[in-house]
Amino acid sequence: CAECFAALSKKKVPRLALANGLYHGELPEYFRDLTWVEEKICAIYSTTAHVARLFQSSDPAQPRVFHGNVCAHEMNVVSMASVLPRTPADINGLLSIVFVGPGRFKPDQLGPMFRVRKNKIWVFLVWLKHHNRLYSDICIEREILELYPTDDVIPGLSERVIENHELNVKRVFEEEQLDFKSILQSFWQMVFTKMMMGLL
Repeated sequence: CAECFAALSKKKVPRLALANGLYHGELPEYFRDLTWVEEKICAIYSTTAHVARLFQSSDPAQPRVFHGNVCAHEMNVVSMASVLPRTPADINGLLSIVFVGPGRFKPDQLGPMFRVRKNKIWVFLVWLKHHNRLYSDICIEREILELYPTDDVIPGLSERVIENHELNVKRVFEEEQLDFKSILQSFWQMVFTKMMMGLL
């Protein structure tokens, strides 16, 4: 990426390189099913906001089938936590969902996409505190943890939803897929050109 290339050009180790000592291998098997929302709840630094676009199936026989994507947008302000887990309000402030479809948005139909599990969050934070030096001084608050469900979507998610029942779901989704393919094509063409010019 451009950031790594710039650092290497100055004979410096890139900030996110494996050589900086922050990578310590794979997570234990127990944590491999953490959802991205659970990871965000446990993160010291919050640098992105997420916008999910969900398209409900227009097939009446499959009302629970969704298509879509989630885009992560970098923020100029980096939020650093001194107490974890982050509250549901903190996380919801960084989430938006645009729901396009004929039906009403129902969080219980989302499956694991925005799933949080109170016990999994607690065990992960305790593990991080003992195994990651960045977490050694972080205060873990049981009271905040009690704001989360045992196993359900993140509280307050419904308030982060913008519903659109007017658009033709199939047409809009297909148009966006074409746009995405053309963006990928342009990206790989740029990479190939830079490689041919010896810039990469």
